[in-house]
Amino acid sequence: MALREIKPGNRGFLYVNSHPEGCAAVVDELWQHTPAPAGRAGAAAEGPVALVIGSSAGYGLAATVAALRTYGMRGLGIAFEAPETERRTASAGWYRTARTAELAGPDGDFAFLNADAFSATAKEQALEHLAARYGRVDYLVYSVAAPRRTDPATGEVHHSALKPLGSAYRAKTLQFDGDTPVVGSLELEPAVDAEREATVQVMGGADWQLWIDALVDRGLVHDGFHTVALSYVGSDLTAPIYRAGTIGAAKQHLEDTARRLQQDLAPLGGQAHTVVAGAAVTQASTAIPSIALYTSLLRAVLGDGFQSTAQQAAALWRQLTGEVPLQLDQEQRIRLDGWELDDKVQEAVHERWAAATTDTLAGLADTDWFRAQVGRLYGWHVPGVDYDGPSQTTVAWPAAN
Repeated sequence: MALREIKPGNRGFLYVNSHPEGCAAVVDELWQHTPAPAGRAGAAAEGPVALVIGSSAGYGLAATVAALRTYGMRGLGIAFEAPETERRTASAGWYRTARTAELAGPDGDFAFLNADAFSATAKEQALEHLAARYGRVDYLVYSVAAPRRTDPATGEVHHSALKPLGSAYRAKTLQFDGDTPVVGSLELEPAVDAEREATVQVMGGADWQLWIDALVDRGLVHDGFHTVALSYVGSDLTAPIYRAGTIGAAKQHLEDTARRLQQDLAPLGGQAHTVVAGAAVTQASTAIPSIALYTSLLRAVLGDGFQSTAQQAAALWRQLTGEVPLQLDQEQRIRLDGWELDDKVQEAVHERWAAATTDTLAGLADTDWFRAQVGRLYGWHVPGVDYDGPSQTTVAWPAAN
């Protein structure tokens, strides 16, 4: 297609169109904020092999960029992204993936598969590529956020529900009336058992388990193999809708899966852990009630102390590669969220939460930052990008090397 003039077409936190140059610029910034190689010997062809499932957004994207830039990883990233149509641009993750591949350079040995990671077809395609190209895998990072999942064995489609468990949830929310931030309120009725179970099927550890089983069955797990799945705990302010809600039930299943995988992989010299990351503005998190207000308050408290996904991904890889010891809690989870859950930080956030109204919000929360971060998820609000002129929206998915 020819150059197109595009507009965000957004309503609240949802954007219809993504901006190609803006998405590329976001990846450029992520790359620049990721540590460069420091004394790493050997050519790229000798680097370790990583499989990143959910490589186009959030922590999965940050983990992919860090793997490529800092460690010269070989391997495969998997994402499920929409191409351009006559009415809409390609998805933001499509453009981010294209730019990530460009930054990896012509000598990089990292491919990207556009497929539904939940499907048996994606697993077969990925394993065929890994077996033919590398033989075995050193790392698997699982960072999938999706609203639904089709069970590959039964064909049943499960839809996740963002609901509390046990009792109704009433809390403050952050909304935008045009450009004006507003503190509203929300009430959600508790989930029924079927909604809880469906959320566990979508966001729990079932698919992660299938990926590991498939790798092991094919003999593709290298000695010292380490797999991690991204998770979140967060503040007690958001616990009723998150950790104590349907999502929390799914995260508990994810953590239970990690313990089972740890036992299964131990005879092979492997390890499995969940990773408790800190707060971030992601496409998944903006859909969770109260998270927008909480994150805006947290940013106002921390300022530049709010750790980016790039910083957290770098910290994770230092642990996975053995540069520093694993930072495990009593439940054997890797913790990256100490900066968020620091007692003094949480005390300040609690005080601001209690005082937050539409009239007081400007002095308590960094809503401008939050709104800009949401736009950046789709390539908008990125400094230095020309949004007035036409853009080349037709961008090819990276070809396999």
